[in-house]
Amino acid sequence: MADSFGPTMPGAFGGGGTAPADERERGLRDEPIRVLVVDDHALFRRGLEIVLAQEEDIQVVGEAGDGSEAVDKAADLLPDIVLMDVRMPRRGGIEACTAIKEVAPSAKIIMLTISDEEADLYDAIKAGATGYLLKEISTDEVSTAIRAVADGQSQISPSMAAKLLTEFKSMIQRTDESKLVPAPRLTDRELEVLKLVATGMNNRDIAKELFISENTVKNHVRNILEKLQLHSRMEAVVYAMREKILEIR
Repeated sequence: MADSFGPTMPGAFGGGGTAPADERERGLRDEPIRVLVVDDHALFRRGLEIVLAQEEDIQVVGEAGDGSEAVDKAADLLPDIVLMDVRMPRRGGIEACTAIKEVAPSAKIIMLTISDEEADLYDAIKAGATGYLLKEISTDEVSTAIRAVADGQSQISPSMAAKLLTEFKSMIQRTDESKLVPAPRLTDRELEVLKLVATGMNNRDIAKELFISENTVKNHVRNILEKLQLHSRMEAVVYAMREKILEIR
């Protein structure tokens, strides 16, 4: 297995952190992150297993060759993370994503795929995926993304994030100006945090930018999600853009 799937990805929507920070974080976990690898190419699955086996805080607990098998394995193994391709025989990754969220609600799903189709990205997010990464990323970025998603962040390859933001802008322009129900009020600090989340910053970088602790950032993000009745940072950004709490220039 080569050292990377392709060119190194410079970052991801939600942020992944630097290598030294990752090394510090590895020692803080009581239990390894349990990962289910799903791809219809056996050699690719094996390559991922070899790469992830080198990470002390990540454990591959199973593999599957298609979406149907992935749902069964997820129900049996209850993994923390499902690393899954979009295009597979029998049952595709997006359909499997919806089913996995039903049988293993705590599992977080990262799509790792060659598909850069916008429709696949939107459908994956609607189906409950927390990450969408292209297979051109480096192997180091895979483990970084797994840790970030396990910690509650969202990850999208930069090229796909740009497409997503463009679509959000179009969606906002099509939205009727009138609102039947006013948006929940966020504090000035929560709005600051949300705007930085929307730029792709992780909690650590937001803390440095605002001169507050990382735990304080986490608390602000938690409060934002509770007020907006949402489940992820990505959903909060989408909501904020749709309600014109944030503006895309």
